[in-house]
Amino acid sequence: MVQLPSLNKQIVNVTSLDDIEEEKKYWISKSPLERIEAIEINRRMIYGQDRATSRLQRFFETSELT
Repeated sequence: MVQLPSLNKQIVNVTSLDDIEEEKKYWISKSPLERIEAIEINRRMIYGQDRATSRLQRFFETSELT
């Protein structure tokens, strides 16, 4: 995945949160690779390209006991 797809903000799809059957059928029809690619696109849209590695920080230090 090199380029993120453009987001069309003119299309709005309103559905009920209780009706998950149609969404479930849609994702079951996709291959596992397509599902993982969709997750990666969502992650990049929210956090940016390198956000996952840039936000990991070291917070433990070790010290020798005498």
